[in-house]
Amino acid sequence: MSNSSSFNEFYLLAFTDRWELQLLHFSLFLGIYMAALLGNGLIITAVACDHHLHTPMYFFLLNLSVLDLSTISSTVPKSMANSLWNIRAISYSGCAAQVFLVVVLFSAEYSLLTVMAYDRFVAVCKPLHYGILMDSKACVRMATAAWASSFLNSVLHTGNTFSIPLCQGNTVDQFFCEIPQILKLSCADSCLREAGLVVVSHCLIFGCFIFIVVSYVQIFRAVLRIPSEQGRHKAFSMCLPHLAVVSLFVSTSFFAYLKPPSFSSPTRDLVLAVLYSLVPPTVNPLIYSMRNKELQDALRKIISWTFFNSDKIAFALRK
Repeated sequence: MSNSSSFNEFYLLAFTDRWELQLLHFSLFLGIYMAALLGNGLIITAVACDHHLHTPMYFFLLNLSVLDLSTISSTVPKSMANSLWNIRAISYSGCAAQVFLVVVLFSAEYSLLTVMAYDRFVAVCKPLHYGILMDSKACVRMATAAWASSFLNSVLHTGNTFSIPLCQGNTVDQFFCEIPQILKLSCADSCLREAGLVVVSHCLIFGCFIFIVVSYVQIFRAVLRIPSEQGRHKAFSMCLPHLAVVSLFVSTSFFAYLKPPSFSSPTRDLVLAVLYSLVPPTVNPLIYSMRNKELQDALRKIISWTFFNSDKIAFALRK
């Protein structure tokens, strides 16, 4: 039996061995990464700079964009570098750091989406109490709770995973380090502690999912009771982007981690990992800005200001 501490590095799964296809992989990932950086960066800037967007909904949207930006940055740059330099290795500490970041960021995003469902529920079903229930202190407490609980969850999972002896080598069948693939390298009798943590985590995830479903059932019941068509349209336009983001995040993640074992293969696991780790962070800014006039106006102001002050910005950078 060899322990994981005897490994100085892990080897990640390569998309292909052909140099031309590696360059194609690098180019595709670079395009996706730049799109995610641009979209989420614009939303963060718009919400931070426009005082009209200093509301609970946009405060949580800013946190979501920070999470999306961090999530895609925790996996994609390393994969791009591996393809560009034709390498597969990642250090032991680098793999542990990647696992920690992936778990904490995905957990925080799911927790934040649950909090955002509550925000929409209060806005639609209890509008007269919205200012009291969703004041600035309450928003900060909820966001802090989402981040803190995710941090604790990641510490437990990461510490437990890397304390398990590995008997199946050090080749990870994924383009980044993730817990299920590392556990495949462990000894058969060494996964009970992590299995217990996974069960607890799945119970919490299921609880959050039920909360989101119940919240939206109540929201849709309240919306359908609104007498004016304009009021119903406004309520739906306020809630549908969040529902679309939740559906995208939950469907890709659940299918990746809860698929039947008979469906699992290195290629399918790779494709699913690309879907749940790259698509939501890239598409979320488009979903939220597509029919949001307030956000569109703020983004238009930022783009206009940047265009008309580009000479001053360039001069300041040269100095």
